[in-house]
Amino acid sequence: MANLLPRMDLNLLVSLDVLLAECHVTRAASRLGLSQPALSAQLRQLRNAFGDPLLLPGPKGMTPTSHALALKAPLRELLAGFHGLISAGQAFDPLTAQQVFRIAATDAIHSIVTTPLAGRLSTLAPHCKLAMVRVDLQNLPEQLASGELDLALLTPQAMPAMLHARKLYDETFLCVMRKGHPAAARPMDLDTFCSLAHALVSTSGGGFIGAVDEAVQARGHSRRVQVSVSSFLLVPSLVEGTDLIATVPARLAQQWAGLLAVVSLPLEVPGFSVSMGWHPRAHADPAQLWLRETLRQAMTTD
Repeated sequence: MANLLPRMDLNLLVSLDVLLAECHVTRAASRLGLSQPALSAQLRQLRNAFGDPLLLPGPKGMTPTSHALALKAPLRELLAGFHGLISAGQAFDPLTAQQVFRIAATDAIHSIVTTPLAGRLSTLAPHCKLAMVRVDLQNLPEQLASGELDLALLTPQAMPAMLHARKLYDETFLCVMRKGHPAAARPMDLDTFCSLAHALVSTSGGGFIGAVDEAVQARGHSRRVQVSVSSFLLVPSLVEGTDLIATVPARLAQQWAGLLAVVSLPLEVPGFSVSMGWHPRAHADPAQLWLRETLRQAMTTD
């Protein structure tokens, strides 16, 4: 690749990186902030420089050639190294910075993290913006490597191995139900818990068995899951309007305490932890270091 550098500027390599990620000129142009004709012209330059078509028309966009696929990983590493080289020598002043921080997570984690982090940003970095986006595990490593995302918030088990990671917080579980529910009037025992109709959150969709069922079965019992939903954010309205109960992360339950009755579980259900993960290219980036420390402090003190 070194012999190619005199014939192209860094912007062409950035464009190639995005083209290989999107395999679609229109979408890549949108990500790069270019017009489609301008990016098409860059693609012609890239084809001439590499002596290869790189991307060929396909049924749903464009298909990379074998040469383009071989370039993808070393190109990403080259750009990541360049980004790290430049950013490591730059200072970050949160009071004057005008940066957009993009964080991917599930909706439940966003619900827990967004408010304390946004509160700190409004005071410490008033000109920065915060974009909280839904996590896409399949494309997450590429999105972090390209700089499209800054952080991912996931359980350690879901965190891609190629990322740096640090634990953000630990989580336990509580039970929620409508206010006035008969079961909310006294401490819940296991027999009562198992006799009630439950709502379960299946993030993959349609599941009726989860960690609570494993804990219940270990005690020689079973529970009746009547409704399965795909998001924790559907739980408040569901249990408020029915006699269903739901077991949810404790931080979410505490947020809903003004709307719902919150009670302790009658058995031990293993909790989990949430970590923040970032690409090695961003490890020494001053803005990224500030973001990670600010998020850590927000979750420690808020």
